Amino acid sequence: MMAADRPGLFALMRAPFFSSIFAPLLAGTLLAVLARGDFSLAGFAAMLVMGVGLHAATNVYNDIFDTLQGTDRINLHRNDFSGGSGFLIAHPELLPRMYRVARNSLLVAAVAAVTLMFVTERRFWPWLIGLYLLSAFFSKYYTAAPVKLASRGLGEISVWFAFGPMAILVAAVSQNTLFHPYVVAAMPITGLSTSSILWMGQMIDLQADSSAGKRGMVARIGSRHGRWGFLLIHLLLIANIVVLGLWVLPHGWPILTALIPYLLLLPRTWKTVNRFHDQPDRLKAAAAGNVQIHLLMSTLLVLGLGTMLLFK
Repeated sequence: MMAADRPGLFALMRAPFFSSIFAPLLAGTLLAVLARGDFSLAGFAAMLVMGVGLHAATNVYNDIFDTLQGTDRINLHRNDFSGGSGFLIAHPELLPRMYRVARNSLLVAAVAAVTLMFVTERRFWPWLIGLYLLSAFFSKYYTAAPVKLASRGLGEISVWFAFGPMAILVAAVSQNTLFHPYVVAAMPITGLSTSSILWMGQMIDLQADSSAGKRGMVARIGSRHGRWGFLLIHLLLIANIVVLGLWVLPHGWPILTALIPYLLLLPRTWKTVNRFHDQPDRLKAAAAGNVQIHLLMSTLLVLGLGTMLLFK
């Protein structure tokens, strides 16, 4: 292959998936501003760099270790939404560069976290340090030995925690807010949405994951039971949005628009998952629908919170 055919930096970082981190960071910021009434642009900028850096490291490390451990090499059902990028399979010479990208992403995130300490109150510093260290740990050891969270049935928990409570909280801290009721009540939403993508990916990649010893929750319970786990994740997310919009946030009805993609797209997606749970090629259409739900829900949630702020 010619050098021009090799993926660029944004491709290596799998930048299109950054939507999973943008949503909680934006939502957490808006919730903190709603609660506190002030907005720190410097805090927001530093927090955004920190979050994107950590997510980039996570994406690259996952690609590296899934390839080295054999999962991506034997996956016959790779697609745009699961199965890894396949970059190292096509270009094994990229391995040193990918390690550098992952480590530099963690370094950029660390610099942003330190910067954030200068624009937030001192009492929040231990939280910033802890959130950065735990996020860096998850970014590598989701797949890396000897921890391999994804192989121990703990990957789903770490993904939910990282893209839900942790991301929402670091955004709130950037605005000098911590466990305000608005923030706490919203913590599960974005983590559940990202977990639904992970869960669907595990259903598609079940054969390859099991063969490579990557035993996530779907590999442990099988696709027949796994389909109900997929539905449960979405039902919990829907319930969380309803509670946040109707009971926690004053005049929170604008965020109920985030339920629109569930009304329009979830029935069709669930019908495919329910019927073809053990047929990876048929599930790819459902995976595309699930990502659409994720993107639309995230966008409408942020717009709903922004609308609340404008009319506050």
